[in-house]
Amino acid sequence: MLPNRSGEMEVFLRVADAGSFSAAARRLQLTPSAVAKLIARLEERLGAQLFVRSTRNLKLTREGHAYYHDASRILEDISTLEARLAHDSATPRGAIHVNATIPFGNHVLVPVLGTFLEKYPEVSIDLSLTDDVIDILDERADIAIRSGALRDSRLLARKLGVSRRVVIAAPSYIERHGRPQTPAELEKHNCLNFNFRRAQDQWALPQTEGDGNGGHNDDPGARTGNLQVNNGETMRQLALAGIGIGRLALFHVGRDIAKGRLEILLDAGIEPEFEQIHAVFVGQRQMPLRMRVFLDYLAKNINIE
Repeated sequence: MLPNRSGEMEVFLRVADAGSFSAAARRLQLTPSAVAKLIARLEERLGAQLFVRSTRNLKLTREGHAYYHDASRILEDISTLEARLAHDSATPRGAIHVNATIPFGNHVLVPVLGTFLEKYPEVSIDLSLTDDVIDILDERADIAIRSGALRDSRLLARKLGVSRRVVIAAPSYIERHGRPQTPAELEKHNCLNFNFRRAQDQWALPQTEGDGNGGHNDDPGARTGNLQVNNGETMRQLALAGIGIGRLALFHVGRDIAKGRLEILLDAGIEPEFEQIHAVFVGQRQMPLRMRVFLDYLAKNINIE
């Protein structure tokens, strides 16, 4: 069993200040023999005599004076550290490294970060935006925002909301190429897609029409266009430019739809498609307060349509 170094230092300092085993023992609520044995073990482990013993009192040796000086400093540092951590546990402070997709970061996170930082001025946010799925451990992110199914069992998750995905196009595209009325008609259109690994090569759109057996059909048609991109914001810009049809989260394009820059297609022909959005993080026995208040704040304040 490893020795309790800080406990030994505390006993040593009490003996040195009191000048005797018995006086130190009374203050420590130990027996004089227990104190004497602890000092003897300490001296044996250090290979140095710390006290000169007489019939009346104890005096520090040269080695004892040096040990007294360093032990006092070490215990003071420990007390300072514990006081700081206790203070930190009562006041949110420190940096939070957050990773999110570009659309979620720009359209959902950024609008609420200012208010959060005003509320918790001793917290700082280190925000990284990418549509690539990062390894939260490799990237040393404290919190990552994920859409869809969660696959990493090493991580804990907190649900932030549910996002609806919609098929959209600009009025200029619709004017040139017409408005598709059914999912099958998308085969004649330029459907924009993603080029990252988790992207599907086609859109599986659950149709509202029955399949004849009381169920629903998943439209299997290929949705291949002449452009693939690695992030949702680029797809939004291409859709706004009238280059093709996109499939994006409603929170991403909601303002564009409200202002008439984009229109929802096939709204009555397919079942609404939803994705859960989670904040994921590495499990900890005691989550830092700064992370806990940040997650609570997101759950209450972000707007995911």
